[in-house]
Amino acid sequence: MTAQQPQPTVTPNLEEPKLGFNEYAERLNGRAAMIGFAIMVAIECITNQGVLAWLGLR
Repeated sequence: MTAQQPQPTVTPNLEEPKLGFNEYAERLNGRAAMIGFAIMVAIECITNQGVLAWLGLR
């Protein structure tokens, strides 16, 4: 007696959402935030001033 192989299910071809929260937008925003943070740290090291000094709050 041979066991029957299960039939694969058909996966619908869904279109990615163009607006709102989706994987691509989240990845892009995360990368931009990391680059911005790295640039901010580099500028702080170069100028020896913190963010509050840049904004004139200190």
